[in-house]
Amino acid sequence: MQKKDPPILITRPTLPPVEEYESLVRDIFASGYLTNGGAQHARLEAALAEKLSAPYLRLFTNGHLALECAISAFGFDGGEIITTPFTFISTTHAISRCGLTPVFCDVEPNYFTIDPAKIEEKITPRTRAILPVHVYGNPCDMDAIGAIAKKHNLPVLYDAAHAFGVTVRGRAVAEFGDASMFSFHATKCYNTIEGGAVICKDTAFAERLNGYKNFGYHPDEEIREVGGNAKMNEFQAAMGLLNLKYFEQNIEKRAAVSARYHKNLSGIDGLSFRPVPEGVQQNYAYLPVSFDPAVFGASRDVVFETLKSFGIIARKYFYPLSSEAACYKGAYSPEDTPVAFTASRRVLTLPMYPDLALSDVDDICEIVASCQR
Repeated sequence: MQKKDPPILITRPTLPPVEEYESLVRDIFASGYLTNGGAQHARLEAALAEKLSAPYLRLFTNGHLALECAISAFGFDGGEIITTPFTFISTTHAISRCGLTPVFCDVEPNYFTIDPAKIEEKITPRTRAILPVHVYGNPCDMDAIGAIAKKHNLPVLYDAAHAFGVTVRGRAVAEFGDASMFSFHATKCYNTIEGGAVICKDTAFAERLNGYKNFGYHPDEEIREVGGNAKMNEFQAAMGLLNLKYFEQNIEKRAAVSARYHKNLSGIDGLSFRPVPEGVQQNYAYLPVSFDPAVFGASRDVVFETLKSFGIIARKYFYPLSSEAACYKGAYSPEDTPVAFTASRRVLTLPMYPDLALSDVDDICEIVASCQR
């Protein structure tokens, strides 16, 4: 097989027809309104609130600042937040940058989401909240987490960066917990170029979010929070409106790509896909595959390098664990979360995007299978 030229990347941003975006850009130019909650921003906020069954939804310039603002809006005065190390580093950084200490709970072995059975042992008098992550779009066990949170009177803030459009028994994931953060980064299955949102159920919390993303200002001009600048601009909102229009169509394409991967790779000893929890409608945001080197005969890293040699760029996602980051050196021991540690050494996410040719999927699968000894 020849090397792919140009290479096949791990993902490609979904883009609407350029003519439709140009039309909205002309509207922006005609209005002269670029930021601070313009017409496109207002339209997108309303459309997403309806899509995600959100009582209150606030838009942000990116998902990371959305998460920081959400943590800040709870008003914690120091303390600890229980989360998972098997996540993008943004989750951990947001907690730390808000002046709290991340406490890492291990994940369960099927979905790699936080293990509810191990949460309570992490709760101390300094615990302020639980911050689970919907990994690869697979929702956490939100019923179990909710029961623990209620028992200990703790709020739950979900990192739903991967879970846009995901439902559980017909309910949007944002209907669970006290608040949820979504990322609309260009690599996500729904994007606003950059962007994010926080969904909450309380009007006072939503007002605090407005303050934290706009220097602490409120409509009465009073500055009530030590806020920053995390506002979404009109060009991002315009992209979001159009990508929302084509979202379901793109999910259908992703489903077809996912089905082809499963058809080609299912049944290979030592290679496994993540199962989908019962009652979940997924968004096919990622294509994670786990390799058991003792059974498959080759490590995840060997598969990664072999694909790379053919011009196919996969991703070790998530590697290393957040608890292994150099900036947290000495604060944590990755061995304290053994399931997450093993997952970080075995998971490879394969290329996934709506317009990935099925013939390319076939080639990727052929290379993966050839690594087996």
